[in-house]
Amino acid sequence: MAYIIAEPCIGTKDKGCVDVCPVDCIHGTDEDSQLYIDPEVCIDCGACVAACPVEAIFADTDLPDKWEGFTEVNAAYFRKK
Repeated sequence: MAYIIAEPCIGTKDKGCVDVCPVDCIHGTDEDSQLYIDPEVCIDCGACVAACPVEAIFADTDLPDKWEGFTEVNAAYFRKK
């Protein structure tokens, strides 16, 4: 299981989640519309969930159906790097 950053992050990009991540798997540039979690590096600790002020981070198994596409959005961000 990995964690996914979904739509509530768009335009917000609060980096509190980045600060608490023990494996530095959350990334995004100033030009990106949101932050992204690298599914290959995420250790499923969940520390980012509590740190997110807009409740944009979900375990992949708990991601609301309306944001299902964000699983691929997060993974694709790291494939292009």
